[in-house]
Amino acid sequence: MAKQQTFADKATKAAAQRGKKCPRCGAIKQPVLTVLAEPSRKGSIRFSHRRVQVCKCNEKEVYA
Repeated sequence: MAKQQTFADKATKAAAQRGKKCPRCGAIKQPVLTVLAEPSRKGSIRFSHRRVQVCKCNEKEVYA
């Protein structure tokens, strides 16, 4: 039989922040998917996807 999980166990698990900390600002880095529309050689539009780690110190550069 499985161990019963209490509300306190659920609350502490939800409060724990996952991810890596930024060495400069100390904030947790959040993964964000950026999509860029680029023209191709044939004249159509090509979408390039890139996953970026965003924290407080680089969010202006990523979202600008």
